[in-house]
Order: sequence, then C-alpha cells, then structure tokens
Amino acid sequence: MNTLSYVTVDVFTSTRFEGNPLAVISDARGLSDAAMQKIATEFNYSEVTFVLPPEDDRNSARVRIFTPTMEIPFAGHPNVGTAYVLGQRTEIFGKSVGDRLRFEEQAGIVEVSLQRSDGGVTATAIRAPQPLTVGDTVAAETVARCVSLDPGAVVTAIHAPVFASVGLNFAVAELKGLETLAAARPNLAGFQAAAGEQATSGHDFSLFLYVRSPNDPWKIRARMFAPLDNVPEDPATGSASAALAAYLVKLAPETDMNVRVTVEQGVEMGRRSVIALDVAKTGGIVTDVVISGRCVAVMQGEIILQD
Repeated sequence: MNTLSYVTVDVFTSTRFEGNPLAVISDARGLSDAAMQKIATEFNYSEVTFVLPPEDDRNSARVRIFTPTMEIPFAGHPNVGTAYVLGQRTEIFGKSVGDRLRFEEQAGIVEVSLQRSDGGVTATAIRAPQPLTVGDTVAAETVARCVSLDPGAVVTAIHAPVFASVGLNFAVAELKGLETLAAARPNLAGFQAAAGEQATSGHDFSLFLYVRSPNDPWKIRARMFAPLDNVPEDPATGSASAALAAYLVKLAPETDMNVRVTVEQGVEMGRRSVIALDVAKTGGIVTDVVISGRCVAVMQGEIILQD
C-alpha cells in the first residue's frame, strides 16, 4: 500500500480549532496535477499545499496551492502554515532549515522568515510576492447582492468596492459596521452574476468585506466569501488582508509611512484569526507588505494512494 504523509495546522491562531485549517503535503514528489486536485477536494479546506523540490537550488522548495476546485498562484495562510510545518524540520530535500526560506510559486518567489522560541517555530512571516495592483471597481449593488444586504450598507467614502491584489485578486468593500458585517450571508446567485460581470479577478469572484475600528483605523474586522470556489466563508485570508492593507495605505494622505495593520477574521464562524500586516510606503508607493501570524499543529496522518 502506497501512502503519503500529511500534517494539518490551524493558521493565524495559537489556539487549536480556531484560525484557518491547512493541510500540508511536505513531500509531493510523484503526484500528478490531477491527484493534487483530488486530494485538495477531499480535504475540502480552503487550501492544501503540496511541497516539491525547488527548480532553482537557491530556493528552499516549490509550493503549489490548491483550493477545492483549482490551483491558485498565491495565498497567505497556506504560506504561513507551510513555513511553520517545514520550519519544524532539520532539513528540506537534503538542505538544512534556517530561519529564512524561499518558496517558488506561480506568483513568484515568496520570502519567509521564521520566529523561534526554545527550538520550535512560534510564528512565521511572509513577504507578498507581487506589488499592489488595483483593478476595476465593483458596483455597490453587486456587492450587496452577493451577501444579501441593502446597497446602502456598502461604504464608499474612502473608496468604491474594487479589485486589489498582491498576488491574488479579491474584490474588497467596506461595510457600515460590525452588525452589518455580521448580517452578511452569501447568495450564490449573486456571486454567479458578479463573476459573469468581471474580467480582472483571474479566478472565481471572491469578496472580502471589512469594517475599520472607529478608535484605530488600522484595526480591521473582516469576512471573506468565495462560494464559487466551494469556500462559503474563509476564517482567515492572508492574501486578501495584504491586498486590502496595501490599498488602504496607498490611499492614506501620507507620502511615506510604515504601518502595522491588524485584521481579525473568522469571528462570526467561531474560528477567530488574527493576521498582522506590516506595510511600507515610500514616495506615495507601497513598496513592501509582510504577512505574519502564529500557527498550531492539529493532526497528522497518511493518505492512501492505492491499495
């Protein structure tokens, strides 16, 4: 019987059964694309990662990321969680593991730093692989229809709903308050219509909704919905948080700034996550976005490849 080992971790939390679960296949050599997709579909997590030897020896590994329906070029919690798992090892494909890793991904090179305590990894930080890009705006009515709200619930004072990306595109929109955010319910027909209307996302329409704290605009509560990708709601979305943080810093009037943005997500699902984002802006241009968070191991086991 051929088997394949896996580990699951909860990402952006230090409490088991909170945060965003991730399955990591730390040695995916020999798996076909189709097999990877079937395994990801079977787990039915928002993402599963498959680790392969790097194509360039200067890098640590090649990491492929699959949702239940497709491969994607980049995502936040899969990188943070994969780095946490690999950081517990003494070597990866014959090379020793230090405090910095480099992952080859479809979106580019993802640089990782590991935070350690008493010999174990306590948290990881990743640098977004692409600069901020801002795409088309999305009508407030489209956003509202997707999540069963009145269009007046969408706030447009700072920005209209818009596509933003640092490696993976999301529609981001601000809502009026926490009660409104909690009332959001995904409407599949609304998402199907929205996907048909847009051409800039590069994947199925995914919607990131947020509310800023009245006491600190850099503290944010968010929710992410991607029902077309079999993810009705995601408890922690690092790539969307990074895109939003970069976009809000870009919109800020200061020309030069370094900001720590904190995104709390998954609260309404009972899987609270905390995502830290350090954003640098120089000369009016966002130059760097670092996504960081804690992880906790949950399960390990074997996948049966064939009888």
